[in-house]
Amino acid sequence: MQLTVTTTILGLGLAAAILVLIRRDHLHLSHGVFWIVVAAVAVIFGVVPGLIDRIAGLFGVAYPPALLLLAAVIVLFVKSLLADIANTRNERRLRRLNQQLALYEKNTRDEG
Repeated sequence: MQLTVTTTILGLGLAAAILVLIRRDHLHLSHGVFWIVVAAVAVIFGVVPGLIDRIAGLFGVAYPPALLLLAAVIVLFVKSLLADIANTRNERRLRRLNQQLALYEKNTRDEG
């Protein structure tokens, strides 16, 4: 019982923290949605603690916490991969912008 209360409170606290970060513009809404979903899943597992046991049973996993940890690792891996893709896209855009700015400055110097 105490574990379910703790997990529920942690999930709600995480959701509240994410909402504050979004509201203060420290976290973009598109990233915040992911973390809100993570917090919602934590709250659901906190409110219905037997749910992970049932899900593990459906997949034939004998030790339910192992399934939960595996799912968390996979989700964080995908999130990290998507962040790297976005970072690469931004770096490419910044490089092109710097090149365009250099050409613009060169052209204005040549004209003046």
